[in-house]
Amino acid sequence: MYANDELLVRIESQRNKMTEVALDKGFTSAESIAISQELDRLLNLYEKAKESRKI
Repeated sequence: MYANDELLVRIESQRNKMTEVALDKGFTSAESIAISQELDRLLNLYEKAKESRKI
């Protein structure tokens, strides 16, 4: 599993990549959707990590 700081860096990187690809190829392009799905996965990991620290 990723350290929280590493996750935040990867999340920001995916956000930037998704924006660039979406503006270039369209928001519904296969590549934009794949990047968006990876971003969702990273965000879910981050939320799980945050929740586990609250206990």
